[in-house]
Amino acid sequence: MEPAEKLFVTVTPAMARMIREKVEDGSFGSASEVIRAALRAFQREEEEHAERMASIRARVKASIEDMRPNLSGEEVRDRLKGFFAQYSSRADDSAA
Repeated sequence: MEPAEKLFVTVTPAMARMIREKVEDGSFGSASEVIRAALRAFQREEEEHAERMASIRARVKASIEDMRPNLSGEEVRDRLKGFFAQYSSRADDSAA
């Protein structure tokens, strides 16, 4: 374990009250333990956020690098109409 470093921080009265309550109810042995637990939770949150951002960046990059042609809304509608017509004609042929 690395050596501890003393820091002095200023917190709001509500935060100080919460820290004292956590020590008084036995959840933590000291105010320092409460602060360390809060910092560990903050660190986890930051790491998870960084992972989410990396995932989003990777998907955006993959999308940008996708060489498939872009289609306009009209082209999409036309293709869907074609697929529907093709499906409908197959369904009609199998019913006969």
